[in-house]
Amino acid sequence: MAERRGRASRADGQDEPIRAAGAVLWRDGPEGADGPEVALIHRPKYDDWSFPKGKLKDGEHMLRAVVREVEEETGIVPRLGRRLPSVTYPVDERMKRVDYWAARALGPSGEGHAVPNAEVDRLEWLAVPEAERRLSHSHDVDLLREFRAGPPHTWPLAILRHGSAGEKDEWNDPDELRPLDDRGRAEAVRLAALLGAYGPARPISSATARCVETVLPYARETGADVATDPAFTIGRTDTERACARLLALADAGVPAIVCTHGEIVSELISGLCRRLGEKVPDEPSLRKGSFWVAHLAGGDDGEPAIAVLERHSA
Repeated sequence: MAERRGRASRADGQDEPIRAAGAVLWRDGPEGADGPEVALIHRPKYDDWSFPKGKLKDGEHMLRAVVREVEEETGIVPRLGRRLPSVTYPVDERMKRVDYWAARALGPSGEGHAVPNAEVDRLEWLAVPEAERRLSHSHDVDLLREFRAGPPHTWPLAILRHGSAGEKDEWNDPDELRPLDDRGRAEAVRLAALLGAYGPARPISSATARCVETVLPYARETGADVATDPAFTIGRTDTERACARLLALADAGVPAIVCTHGEIVSELISGLCRRLGEKVPDEPSLRKGSFWVAHLAGGDDGEPAIAVLERHSA
């Protein structure tokens, strides 16, 4: 996640913004329609139409929060796509920041319903122009326009650095056998839930114990098989070979998670961005247990393009 910097906060936390997460939930429009439909919810307390969203619970990761809130308010499990701009606005005497994603509704038609309660009593699927007229707040209109300006259909390519695995100089056996430590195993469990927010993907790992163990909880939850690849394995590859393999995965158009080592993460991200015409991040490296997600879409020339690049930590 991007680091937030600023002046020191008061001890009571009143200078910190209220954190929330939400989504522009969409599904394919009916046959012959010009574009997708988006879901709007009606909140009786405010008598307004908006996108599903809600506050983060204490210690909750924003990826977990957006999936939970969308499901609670719409009855639909979302599959997160590209990151959308965050929205900040005042609430009473504090600021509220809502992080948004484009999210596809799972299921054959994205059917779902808001369970009538004090917070949400109606859900409607609307074409984008009609949704723009229905929305009650200008910042939601701006968000919808950002959604419409980019591709709705994307697929994720995640680059993951393995979790904590102790100190290399304290390990006396072959380095490829060095396992995750207690912290790393906890990170692997958390990563499985976070990566699962993007939907099923093919897990590909360096052929080292610490990398394979990092993606095992994800593989178990999704039923996928972990494939080891020497192109991402320290001691058996170089940056040129690793980048070529990553680009081949991007060209294949299949969601994938690549778990590898800190020594080559920066080159993988830089190489992917250069090949696909995206600005290289100022700091492309990752801490252990962190990951980049490149949301890819088909370009006009048939080549994949990066719609959005985002970074998260367990």
